Amino acid sequence: MTTTTAAPITIALAQLPISKAAVDENLQTHLTYIERAAALGANMVAFPELSLTGYELALLSQLAMPRNDKIFATLTAAAVATNTVVIAGCPLHNPNGKPYIAAVICFPNGEHTFYLKQHLHEGEDVYCAPGHESGLINVNGTRIALAVCADFTHPSHAANAAAQQADVYLASALISPGGYAKDAELLAAIAQRHQFPVLLANHVSITGGWQTCGNSGGWNAAGELAVSAPGTQPSLVLCRIHHGAITGSVEVMTHTHYKELVID
Repeated sequence: MTTTTAAPITIALAQLPISKAAVDENLQTHLTYIERAAALGANMVAFPELSLTGYELALLSQLAMPRNDKIFATLTAAAVATNTVVIAGCPLHNPNGKPYIAAVICFPNGEHTFYLKQHLHEGEDVYCAPGHESGLINVNGTRIALAVCADFTHPSHAANAAAQQADVYLASALISPGGYAKDAELLAAIAQRHQFPVLLANHVSITGGWQTCGNSGGWNAAGELAVSAPGTQPSLVLCRIHHGAITGSVEVMTHTHYKELVID
């Protein structure tokens, strides 16, 4: 990690209930979390892998979204309205073959772009194609490297992020209760090895036949878990990052939030 003069940044990790293939319903939940995160002072909101559809591999071809899908315009409008960067998980149409597992990145200047998952889990290649380009974005002077699930299990991925002088490594994932301990150890080791904070946004719903475990959180540049959601409670985990340190808090999302935001 290189020393930067970037101002402190607050990244909200959203672990939210997701319904199978119900894109419109899931989008509304995303918008609720984005608005609440912005009200809590977040500069960025990050959602789990395939958060807009759920982890439904067998349905990815029919759920795959074109790059100009109206859902991206809606998310970008939310980014503009709240002055936040929004990262959401989606299947992305590939004109040359199988769809990608992607993250759409929506900026408050009205633009959006995509990061494509580079490393696929065993079996995902039946339904998906891998991406080949790294994802590094600059938010208020902080360089944030993006990862989607299996990406972080390949040491070269985080090493490339470090070589690109990333300040933060942000992973959107689907992690099960049985896999969490091993993955948390990997994420902590990445933070310690490269001396940058590592963040995880994980699912809380059963999706694609997988039980998930939440526990979204952040490890500081020393590899210490600094903040974590309480299991599978729908939550926003607010990670305030400055010079490799993380201070955090957890906002448990209740039905009251949904009602308030709909009324407003």
